[in-house]
Amino acid sequence: MVQKVFDREKQMSLEGRKVAIVALGSSFYDFVMSRMNSNEFDEIWGINSVGGIFHVDRTFMMDPAARFLDDDKAGTQTGIGREFLLATQNKGPIYSCCTDDRVPEIEHYPLEEVVTYTGYSYFNNTVAYAIAFAIWQKVGTLHLYGMDFSYKQNVHLAEAGRSCVEFWCAIALSKGTKIEVAPKSGLLDTNVPIDEKLYGYHRLEDPLVQTVVNGDLFIGKKSECEKLLKPQQELTPPEPKDGVVIGRHDIKGVNYD
Repeated sequence: MVQKVFDREKQMSLEGRKVAIVALGSSFYDFVMSRMNSNEFDEIWGINSVGGIFHVDRTFMMDPAARFLDDDKAGTQTGIGREFLLATQNKGPIYSCCTDDRVPEIEHYPLEEVVTYTGYSYFNNTVAYAIAFAIWQKVGTLHLYGMDFSYKQNVHLAEAGRSCVEFWCAIALSKGTKIEVAPKSGLLDTNVPIDEKLYGYHRLEDPLVQTVVNGDLFIGKKSECEKLLKPQQELTPPEPKDGVVIGRHDIKGVNYD
């Protein structure tokens, strides 16, 4: 009971906060690069077994824990799922559809409260529950990683749930929560080239481009706005500030440029 009271007080402090939600899709890599480049978040929330890889403040695991603990229906995620649930220390609250005596950190997802606040009950995957929770708690900015659903290199491969997650992204935006999606993710067409985002217009000789400039949405002809647009810089592994470390020593004046 003390744990739940503490969690409820902690939840109340989420208003206006910057939160990363991390799932297990390929754009998970963008989260790793973001943290390696010292980007910070007020809280990090994991989907399913992400907390077995690195520390998270909260976990959303809407399938019963028994799916991981009592059989192998979770596939290759079963092992890391069991490790997270049974061996990981300081897990923080785990929100699920039911509790399990083997994992005292699991508590019921506040479904009634979330649905009452948002006015919607459209949930066909765990990520959707996490975003809805953030809306309920009035989180300021959500950074979404590892939620890919479709893959640019394989148009025939798609996972269920993208439309539901994008629905909740729209609700979040309407409630004042900012949404930022991992650059490599197909969610909200984030990884689509800027001159192909606006269907139809992408076929023009001088297509309209859609991008963000200085934090604001920008739409204009490609020929007229190329000078305004800065090349999209992909985060890379961090480097020393002065020179390059080779062996044991920095060499001034040597860099990767």
